[in-house]
Amino acid sequence: MAYQPKHDNDDHNRRLYNPYQDLQIPIQTLYQLPTSPEYLFSEHSIKKRRSWSENLVYYTGACYLAGSLAGAAKGLVDGVRASEPGDTMKLRVNRILNGSGHEGRKFGNRAGVIGLLYSGMESGVEKIRDTDDIVNSVVAGLGTGAVYRAAAGVRSAAVAGAVGGVVVGLAVVVGLAVAAKQVVKRYVPNLPI
Repeated sequence: MAYQPKHDNDDHNRRLYNPYQDLQIPIQTLYQLPTSPEYLFSEHSIKKRRSWSENLVYYTGACYLAGSLAGAAKGLVDGVRASEPGDTMKLRVNRILNGSGHEGRKFGNRAGVIGLLYSGMESGVEKIRDTDDIVNSVVAGLGTGAVYRAAAGVRSAAVAGAVGGVVVGLAVVVGLAVAAKQVVKRYVPNLPI
């Protein structure tokens, strides 16, 4: 039997096999897939919050990323400002890349340490108080600022602690305002916001 070359018309005449063709029910019903998270221990399902290790990873990573991006932006601006009229394009790009990398690492490491301190303090305060509310976040912000600047002296630590507490407090208030706006938009649709 000789080899028959495949023609484009053969694809149109063939029917693809579909194992679910005769089933008239949705696949989710067929397999009964869970729609909520599953937990190993039942007491974990009661909590509506991340664990201390999840917070540690989340805050440290988010702060490191934000700090790295801010530092890279500052390094970019510094690299552009440092260029001189006689520089070649290769030299300008090299200055920008070096400045962005250096400042990005520096700011990222500092912000990552702040995120690490904050997550540890927030989890510690929550464990001590045995409750989860806004006070934990503000106290963790106060403590983070104070510990981060403790080596610079008492006055510097007090100022940094106050700044940390105010920043976290403002972030919480803004977050609550955004959440309230979303609730109002959802449940009171005719209200102009």
